[in-house]
Amino acid sequence: MGLCVTGGAVMTCTFGMAPSTLTVLPLARAMSAMPLATIMDNVPMVNILPFGMCSSLLNPTVASATSAAMGVLTPMPCVPVPAGPWTPGVPQVQIGGKPALNDQCKLMCSYGGTIQFTNSGCMTIQL
Repeated sequence: MGLCVTGGAVMTCTFGMAPSTLTVLPLARAMSAMPLATIMDNVPMVNILPFGMCSSLLNPTVASATSAAMGVLTPMPCVPVPAGPWTPGVPQVQIGGKPALNDQCKLMCSYGGTIQFTNSGCMTIQL
């Protein structure tokens, strides 16, 4: 079923050029050494920090910079824009009334990228 995800989990985006870490606020959460994440921990610049530079042409700043460079792909700073909650989640495990997040969950970015975990931050709790 996958490992639980906690604050500090390492993520990548298919269009990002650097990894990022998940921030989980400790509000009404089950606690381990770090707060356990839910599918709703998807707020840009709060839970999901930038992935360095973005290379998706669906990102308006990348498209504009690429156009100005006569069609040469010009990455621009990443500002994640999640297209919804993490999926699929673990509905049988509720944290603060929301499905838990495991290391198999993915998050779609509105600019076409897929955000996924490379390290869950949790090594002992199986969800």
